[in-house]
Amino acid sequence: MTTLTLVRHGETDWNARRLIQGSTDIPLNDTGRRQAAEAAEALRPRLTDGSPLVVAASDLSRAHETARIIAATIGAAEPQTYPQLRERGYGDAEGVAVGDFTAGWGDWSTAQVPRAESWEDVRVRAVEGLQLAIRDARRATAPVAPSLVIVSHGALIRELIRHATGGAFPAEGERLANGSAHTFLVERDRLQLIDYAGIAG
Repeated sequence: MTTLTLVRHGETDWNARRLIQGSTDIPLNDTGRRQAAEAAEALRPRLTDGSPLVVAASDLSRAHETARIIAATIGAAEPQTYPQLRERGYGDAEGVAVGDFTAGWGDWSTAQVPRAESWEDVRVRAVEGLQLAIRDARRATAPVAPSLVIVSHGALIRELIRHATGGAFPAEGERLANGSAHTFLVERDRLQLIDYAGIAG
């Protein structure tokens, strides 16, 4: 059994301006670096069961830098990155303000955006990336099961929460804040949500 914590990356300038990033590689800003450090400090007391600590991340710079800050704080090795853990590709909506997105394409969950990645494809890709990261972490720490921290992105983490709960969570109107942490147990291929940090959106 592996304890898995999914962390959303820290803030970027596009987050602060409420622009949709998707797969566009926008770096952390200073607020995001502070959020990464705060997330690491909040994680530290939760990772005290003696399990080896492994950190992984999406290969986009905002997630990778957040993961590097967390790894340095909790005493883990340099994070391995996985392109499968990238944010959803939003196609023509990347760089668009959230308000303009809604005005142009409608509700977030049902909008049909040209060239955007489908939610089904996001979920399949996310599960694949998760399985790869878990496999690599388990191999690195065998025969002891690791505590694995993965830094990724809001939409992808939401899809994994939905996958683990049969669509019951996150609740309608909730969002996942920058730097927020969400905990799962992984037994074989079964993903069980323990807690998540959704906030009113």
